[in-house]
Amino acid sequence: MGNFYTDERNVQIVLFLLKANGIKKVVASPGATNITVVASMQNDSFFEMYSAADERSAAYIACGLAAESGEPVVLSCTGATASRNYMPGLTEAFYRKLPLIAITSSKSSSMIAQLVAQVTDRTSPPSDVVKRSVLAGIVKDEDDEWDCMIKINQALSTLKQNGGGPIHINLETTHSDDFSVKELPKARIIKCITVYDQFPEIPSGRIGLFIGSHNRWTDEESERLDRFCASNNAVALCDHTSNYKGKYRVLFSLPLSQDNYIPKLSQFDLLIHIGEISGEYSGLNCLYVKEVWRVNEDGEIRDTFHQLTHVFDMSESSFFEHYIKWDTPMSDSFLTSYKEEYGRMLNKMPEIPFSNIWVAKQLAPRLPENSVLHLGILNTLRSWNFFEIPDSVLSYSNVGGFGIDGCLSTLVGASLVHKDKLYFGLFGDLAFFYDMNVVGNRHVGANLRILLINNGKGVEFRNYNHQAAQFEEAADAFIAAAGHYGNQSPELIKHYAQDLGYEYLCASTKEEFEQVVSRYLTSEITDKPILFEVFTNTEEEKKALKIVRSIESDGSMVIKKALKNAVKQTLGEKAIEQVRKTFKN
Repeated sequence: MGNFYTDERNVQIVLFLLKANGIKKVVASPGATNITVVASMQNDSFFEMYSAADERSAAYIACGLAAESGEPVVLSCTGATASRNYMPGLTEAFYRKLPLIAITSSKSSSMIAQLVAQVTDRTSPPSDVVKRSVLAGIVKDEDDEWDCMIKINQALSTLKQNGGGPIHINLETTHSDDFSVKELPKARIIKCITVYDQFPEIPSGRIGLFIGSHNRWTDEESERLDRFCASNNAVALCDHTSNYKGKYRVLFSLPLSQDNYIPKLSQFDLLIHIGEISGEYSGLNCLYVKEVWRVNEDGEIRDTFHQLTHVFDMSESSFFEHYIKWDTPMSDSFLTSYKEEYGRMLNKMPEIPFSNIWVAKQLAPRLPENSVLHLGILNTLRSWNFFEIPDSVLSYSNVGGFGIDGCLSTLVGASLVHKDKLYFGLFGDLAFFYDMNVVGNRHVGANLRILLINNGKGVEFRNYNHQAAQFEEAADAFIAAAGHYGNQSPELIKHYAQDLGYEYLCASTKEEFEQVVSRYLTSEITDKPILFEVFTNTEEEKKALKIVRSIESDGSMVIKKALKNAVKQTLGEKAIEQVRKTFKN
């Protein structure tokens, strides 16, 4: 029998990834909703199929097959209550850690609870029935296809995580009658590697590490990363939440966030992704990557760059240790090129108006040694990511939940740990006022230094490249937050801070800033905590950001955007990917 598959893309992805992972044993139960997947399997000699009319029995048959063969076993059933009958067998598999894959076919999930015949809610299976449950929805566009591909890879990787166990894939169907597809279209395979597996070879070409937000590094961890980079001619792309301070650290934001320039240094043959969420949007979106490896002890698939091929379920140190080439001459040529690019742009940076970015440029290199820095999200974090800080200064931002709720409270909490260390925090007005009650907390110590950038509205929404910029001043009314919190009152925060026992400083110009900044930066712990309020305005903030993002221009980004828009209007998203590949080359 020839290979003839359904045209339903989600089913094709499931079948392709099952085959790619060598999963061939199937116990199928009769039904209409699962025809597209079962018929496609039946038409492919790769699959070793068995029939069981009773789903309860089918699940136990699969238990026996899996336990005896040591291989994963697929279950397939139709809609209605069929999947409910899998539960006893899946419970057995759960506690015995047997690798069963329950594929329950269904109509669209939009029909749940709408009195549609044979539609049951499978979104919340009991906690001791399967280790992971995912929805492989109907694929209508490229985003749906990516979502389906990720979820199936996630589910299949769970088969061997933490001892393994059963998984559930709820597979939606349109009941297509088209079985004319003769060859399964490819889907991206994401492999999970443990310390017991064979490691893949590092590809030749440019190698980089992308470090998201990261806790403090030990000397041993940092040394291993250094050695890995040295033996693979790699660099570590960082922002101020990465906290890696080794030799191969490079700040990528400035060169990679230019509006009209695509540096060759943004292209990587392999990017190794470690750490957690990064708040550096602009630079991250300008990376051109052929392949991504994710390294994290959670073993989870995190496809941030849409190019993930391997997940290494292990510590970063174990990963680096494996790929250190002890007998290979070390090279720093990529690091040298990257630092030269960053330095060249920094030197070309023209005078910047009085703004969050200007303040960051003045303060970043002058922070006292061994102090700690906390940054507000979005505008403040972005402003500081353009400039390097002393190696001894650790820095943090609330990029986990990425809200303005508690940036100031997080700073205060950190400052309570080491009373003999200075803790600096820089925040925009919305973040400050949202969390200002903590300023009056009775545990606040004299080691706290707060700097408030008061632009009177949340200028993020008025920046020239923000979606809301099209509304200009009208954005102030309800998109931004102009007019709240004293409307840049010169007295409000002054009295609030002083009445709470803070030393208060303020500045509205560069000259005023320079007159008081040395007090704010003094390395000695003062008698009182310090609150420094800096007043800026919208136009200067917008101008500063545009200047910094326009240092370099070669026209490549303009051409790219024009091509992308033209292609999108005529050929669709798949053609855009071809344009992207062209620029990578």
